[in-house]
Amino acid sequence: MKQSTFVVTLVIAAFATSVLIYMFVLGSPSNFSDGEGRLKPNNMMGQVYTGGVIVPVLISLSIMVITFIIERLLSLRKAQGRGPLTTFLKNLQKSLATGDLEAAIGACDQQRGSMANIIRAGLERYQTLTRDTKGLEAEKQMAEVQRAIEEATMLEMPILEKNLIALSTIASISTMLGLLGTVIGMIRAFRALAQAGAPDAIQLSVGISEALINTALGIFAAIVGIVAYNFFVNKVDSFTYMIDEASYDVIQTITSKQK
Repeated sequence: MKQSTFVVTLVIAAFATSVLIYMFVLGSPSNFSDGEGRLKPNNMMGQVYTGGVIVPVLISLSIMVITFIIERLLSLRKAQGRGPLTTFLKNLQKSLATGDLEAAIGACDQQRGSMANIIRAGLERYQTLTRDTKGLEAEKQMAEVQRAIEEATMLEMPILEKNLIALSTIASISTMLGLLGTVIGMIRAFRALAQAGAPDAIQLSVGISEALINTALGIFAAIVGIVAYNFFVNKVDSFTYMIDEASYDVIQTITSKQK
């Protein structure tokens, strides 16, 4: 599935799910002491329902954050390959140290993942150059191998960094929407206070509840989004560093074998 299609489908599904949750779960008459009136909540779900129309949007953003987190966890796990990276790198270095290039490429095919794909691109390029009857100089061969590795890295990086911007954006939007809901709730509360005679206690409590519920939901989605974004950025940076180190070791091993 294309990235744009995935995002559009996720937005529609998350919003539809949040509206259903808001109307039939949170808005169930059993959650209110006045039943269909839905003004006097008797539990937390009814209290969340009084947050107003901003609540479904904040719920949908929370669903999207959780979905992106699951997608990133699965993608990074897939990017690491089928087995432990340390075992793969040890086997790779053993094969290169003995000059068995086919075994090294076979180890990459077996491991799969982003690191294996990048190293495989460099090894295949080196294999092609060594079979070339023109016989390039060793320095030029290593330059070509390095370029092949860099090109493969550029192809793999978007996969590792996919949806990170979406997490950061959702975290920012959640805070703003929570603030918007807070302002709307306070407007309702002050409107109840501004009435002539005794203030409308029900509308006052509903307005305050709307303000606080939207604040809480907005902060929740923002915290989860920010923490997840920083976590995945750190994971991608660490993984990228491992790729650079492994690629450098492969090039150094090949270079030493040529001498």
